[in-house]
Amino acid sequence: MTPLSPVEWAVVALSLKVSGVAIALVLPVSFGLAWLLERTRIPGKVVLDALVHLPLVLPPVVTGWLLLLAFGANGPAGRFLHDAFGITLMFRWTGAALAAAVMALPLMVRAIRLSLEGVDRRLEVVARTLGAGPWRTFFSVTLPLAMPGVLAAMVLGFARSIGEFGATITFVSNVPGETRTLPLAIYTALQVPGSEAAVTRLALISVALSLAALVASEWLTRRGKNGGRRHVL
Repeated sequence: MTPLSPVEWAVVALSLKVSGVAIALVLPVSFGLAWLLERTRIPGKVVLDALVHLPLVLPPVVTGWLLLLAFGANGPAGRFLHDAFGITLMFRWTGAALAAAVMALPLMVRAIRLSLEGVDRRLEVVARTLGAGPWRTFFSVTLPLAMPGVLAAMVLGFARSIGEFGATITFVSNVPGETRTLPLAIYTALQVPGSEAAVTRLALISVALSLAALVASEWLTRRGKNGGRRHVL
């Protein structure tokens, strides 16, 4: 198999950039939602949980269409971003990152929520009785114990972002050098006769990245469970 061409390397680099920005964008939101769902008793919790996980069951094209309605040139969020900050997401890699972030959100929230569930609450009580305030208890006890699950959520979300196709192509189209990530590049190459070699190269890279992310996520999850057992009083 021949090595990647400069155009294909650019596709890989763009995919990594989009996925990295997507995870950085969605991580604090995912943690906040996971905390609300796990540690609070807010009204409408069931509805919030359903909305968070909606991208898992909606067709990705529908998710992309909803993003287009909200963040398009005439959408309320898109118009606000453009008027207030001069930011345009349409046909830009930043829009692709937003689509990837939305699709990764449910998986990350679920992984972080499970990690928070595994934190021994007795350790937090002990920290509070020893004089630690809520924030100190969070940063010195809760977050370190939940960190393997948070890292696993990031890796899993990264894998989901790498494979995102439907919402991206619906929201920001398939623009070479701007929004054409690995899945879109594979789809484009499939439309061109005689491009089987390029499809194979890009598909193998996608498989390798996704497999590595899944293995890392599983390892971090197991490490978090073992660490939780060691800290039980």
